[in-house]
Amino acid sequence: MCGNNMSVPLLTDAVTLSGPERETAAVIFLHGLGDTGHSWADALSSIRLPYVKYICPHAPRIPVTLNMKMVMPSWFDLMGLTPDAPEDEAGIKKAAENIKAIIEHEMKNGIPPNRIILGGFSQGGALSLYTALTCQHQLAGIVALSCWLPLHKAFPQAANNGVNKDIAILQCHGEMDPMIPVRFGALTAEKLKSVVTPTKVQFKTYPGVMHSSCPQEMMAVKEFIEKLLPRI
Repeated sequence: MCGNNMSVPLLTDAVTLSGPERETAAVIFLHGLGDTGHSWADALSSIRLPYVKYICPHAPRIPVTLNMKMVMPSWFDLMGLTPDAPEDEAGIKKAAENIKAIIEHEMKNGIPPNRIILGGFSQGGALSLYTALTCQHQLAGIVALSCWLPLHKAFPQAANNGVNKDIAILQCHGEMDPMIPVRFGALTAEKLKSVVTPTKVQFKTYPGVMHSSCPQEMMAVKEFIEKLLPRI
């Protein structure tokens, strides 16, 4: 492993799963509000591919308006969880820049952007969508679980020159999600189809699943990663 992590704050204590083979691809996965990278590193370890590096950074701890200003791991401040709730625009953009720094770091270490998938759950999934769609590098794909597109009114204009116009997106959502209703997920899928090639957006829903993942969803994620990051 070459390259200096110190220049990328989120990488200094990120959970990184290195493959037993030469790493030719990477998955950067962002956890949800109040969580850490450890839980998703555990989940991804069950579906990992030997030539893929998995990076699960931890969000900084900040006061969150939605939770009575309690300090907790959060990628940006959250005021509400409805499509018309006010948003922390500056915080979202700053968080996206921090994730782009991880992408740049991996590129310097020899993994091309078209071999990098960005993904996340809930708030992390939201940030992965925003970051990938505004990234100036052509990425392999996005895994967006139980989430929404932040600053959605800024799109499609905010999509950086359409570099990722043809990016593949796997969006999954539990049908019984009480936090981010599946209707919000469906609205997000429709919005994404105005930003990228519509046939590139997959929206899968899971009956009986709340604001969490399930084995069927993880298998869909595994198949998506295998298809977009084949062994080379």
